[in-house]
Amino acid sequence: LHVDRQVIGCSDHDGEQAYNLDGEEMWFADFIKREGVEPQPPFIDHMTYVDGAYQGAEVNQQICKTSLDVVRRAMKDFKIED
Repeated sequence: LHVDRQVIGCSDHDGEQAYNLDGEEMWFADFIKREGVEPQPPFIDHMTYVDGAYQGAEVNQQICKTSLDVVRRAMKDFKIED
């Protein structure tokens, strides 16, 4: 069995999207350089992600930030309890 994970997260000023296989990072979006990075070691058969993966990551960041704003507005009147 293999463990395959996709991570998408955001904040007001930062974001992340990455794909992992068995605990190894296979691809991540570098939002500073505006490109996808495949940090795979040279001793494995290189796996390449489809064209448009980085553009999809940018779209996911916009969705994440919009969702973050919606949740903030919905939760603004909730009282903090211990």
